[in-house]
Amino acid sequence: MSQRTYFYCRVSTTEQTTENQKQAFKDKGYLVDDAFVVEETVSGSICAMQRVGFRALVEHKLMKGDTLVVLKLDRLGRDNIDVQQTIQLLGDKGINVHSLDLPTRDLTTSEGKLMLRMFTAFAEFERDRIRERTIEGQTRAKAQGKKIGRPSKVSPEKVAEYRLERGLSISKTASALNISVPTVKRHLATFRKAKMNP
Repeated sequence: MSQRTYFYCRVSTTEQTTENQKQAFKDKGYLVDDAFVVEETVSGSICAMQRVGFRALVEHKLMKGDTLVVLKLDRLGRDNIDVQQTIQLLGDKGINVHSLDLPTRDLTTSEGKLMLRMFTAFAEFERDRIRERTIEGQTRAKAQGKKIGRPSKVSPEKVAEYRLERGLSISKTASALNISVPTVKRHLATFRKAKMNP
């Protein structure tokens, strides 16, 4: 089993350097070998696994038994949810994760796992809040008369034109308009209902 220690350093702009991060690792007692330091200039708003350097580190360098050290937990993701998913991914691969900004540095210890459970709770709370805000936004939009969801590719009238006026079969109508058969049927029903109740 591999027992190497990798260090991931991220800065947001080219004007910044990672030297302070590497020094912080040394100050905490780590032996920092430049060959095991992955440095990246990328915005913190990008998900961890969408960062080229981080993804390459996870997929091509880190092996079971290795340790990944970061200065702060936010180096592992764009938000609470992303951080949690990244830690879960690394844990599933058998990689130890150390973050210097936590009271318990090693997230694989019992204290570290407790912290992860707390982060899971926060991540779940964050997901719920996002869901609630989405529903609130949709309700507000509906109250203002705005349509929710993707705009329809075709109208019931257009479907009726192809099906009834041009005499195409349901499947040929669907093919001609590049929509599904159920969508054709739904639009036809809407068209007929509108005709019956003008």
